[in-house]
Amino acid sequence: MNIYLPIAEMSANLFLFIGMGASVGFLSGMFGVGGGFLMTPLLIFTGVPSAVAVGTEAAQIVASSVSGALAQWRRRNIDFKMGTILLAGGIVGSVFGVEAVKALRRVGQFDLFVILSYVTMLGVIGTLMMIESINAIRQAQSGIVVASRQRGQHNWVHRLPLKMRFHRSKLYISAIPPLTLGVFVGFLAAIMGVGGGFIMVPAMIYLLKVPTNVVVGTSLFQITFVTAATTILHATQNQTVDATLALLLIVGGVIGAQFGAIAGQRLKGEQLRFLLAGIVLLVALRLAWSLVVHPGELFSLTALGRP
Repeated sequence: MNIYLPIAEMSANLFLFIGMGASVGFLSGMFGVGGGFLMTPLLIFTGVPSAVAVGTEAAQIVASSVSGALAQWRRRNIDFKMGTILLAGGIVGSVFGVEAVKALRRVGQFDLFVILSYVTMLGVIGTLMMIESINAIRQAQSGIVVASRQRGQHNWVHRLPLKMRFHRSKLYISAIPPLTLGVFVGFLAAIMGVGGGFIMVPAMIYLLKVPTNVVVGTSLFQITFVTAATTILHATQNQTVDATLALLLIVGGVIGAQFGAIAGQRLKGEQLRFLLAGIVLLVALRLAWSLVVHPGELFSLTALGRP
């Protein structure tokens, strides 16, 4: 059953996009990520224009993240104070990101920039997460107990000013690192069509030393509001949000996120990180392949000044 997507200007299979939304929503609930790092490339692979894929996916991430965040809130896994600081930075970053999208579309380089950004970011992050998770699994199998944070252990983060106490995360650190992290993730949300969870989750675990169970819920809390702001900005300034496509993805995403949250409770932290790293690397490899493979059409016509 096909349906016409007015903003993407293409005909699409109804059940294909609902199924894609359900699959990515499942990952959102399981790993605490928005799923945009997977959905945006999938939309591009199916023929959706890059700018429309980025803007529309932000709308889908809102729904799937809300569903996942509610499930985590019921389990008391959200640090609202930490999430608010991340959110403040995320709003600022998303404003700059939307302006960058507008400038890149004006010069006709947005498609290439998006693919190069995905290959670079996912390749680096996926590799680092894979190495760490494999080491953690080996240590667990050998019976070695390694404390993630020892009492009195400090790094450069603890020497920064503007310290605040985050009771749910059991931390006393500067507000500067989470604020900066929020700005960076907000920029990525706008320019790559991602929730930023694939950056947020490892950064909160390894840099800020937030407990893994709290990371998932807090990440989804921040992603929900940042992607909502990004969606509004893309719709009003770039006109790249396809409401019909977003609705199909949302229907599947809301359902999938609930099952993902349940599945995530059955796996250990290092196992979750290993699976997420594998998925991130597979997407990076597929995008890298699209840069070197011989294109089916050597030429295409695009209006550079299109809003």
